[in-house]
Amino acid sequence: MLEFSLAAFAATFTLVVLAEMGDKTQLVAMAFAAKYSAYKVLFAIFLGTLANFAIVIALGEVLIAVVPLDAILFAASLSFVGFGIWTIREDTTKEEKLKASRFGVIATVGLTFFVAELGDKTQLATLSLTVQYQNPIGVLVGATLAMLVADSIGIIVGVVLCKSIPARKIKWLSAIVFVVFGLAGVFEVLSDKIGLGYTAMVLAALAAFSAYALATLGRRHKTPLPKSACKTVV
Repeated sequence: MLEFSLAAFAATFTLVVLAEMGDKTQLVAMAFAAKYSAYKVLFAIFLGTLANFAIVIALGEVLIAVVPLDAILFAASLSFVGFGIWTIREDTTKEEKLKASRFGVIATVGLTFFVAELGDKTQLATLSLTVQYQNPIGVLVGATLAMLVADSIGIIVGVVLCKSIPARKIKWLSAIVFVVFGLAGVFEVLSDKIGLGYTAMVLAALAAFSAYALATLGRRHKTPLPKSACKTVV
C-alpha cells in the first residue's frame, strides 16, 4: 500500500517553491492571469502540473532514457515561441467569445504548463526526490502544492497588472514573455550542440520570424479592446 511521508512532502514542497520563484512558469502564470480568469488558470495549472509530475514519478528515469532531454527542452522552447505568437491574436469579438469554451481555456493553459515543465529543473528535482525518498505520494503532493503556491503569486501579480495596464499592452507583454523564454530555451539547448555562432543564427531567424508574425497579427487585429482585459471570475 502506498504511504504518505511527511518528510518527503516537506522536502519536496520547500525545494519546488524555492525553485519556482522567478522561474518561467511563474511568469507565464502571470501572463495567463492577465488574459483569462484567474480561477481557470489556477485549475489548469493544477491539472497540467499534476499530470506532469505524476508521469515523471511513475516512469522515473525511463522517461529521460527514451526521449533525450535536449529534444524535450528544444520542443518545449519552440512551443513557447508559438504560444507567444498565438497570444497576440484578437479574441474579444462576440463570435470568438462564443467559440472559446471554458474547457478550451483550461486545456490550453494546462497543456502549456505540462509542456513547460518537461525537462525543467523542477521536474528533474522531483525525479531526484522520488528516488531519494522512495515515497511517490509525498513527493507528488508536495510538488503539486508547491507549484500552486508559487504560481498563485504570479497569478496575483498578473491580475494586479491587468487592472492597471491597458488590455492591448497586457497582450503584448504576455506575448513577449512567451517568446523570450522560448528563445532562451533554444539558446540553452543549441549553444552546447552547435556552437554560439550557429546558435546566434538560429535565434536571429526565430526572433525575426516571431517579430514578423507578431507585427502581422497586430496589424490584422486593430479592433479596440476594453480598458481592462481582466477576467477574474469563472
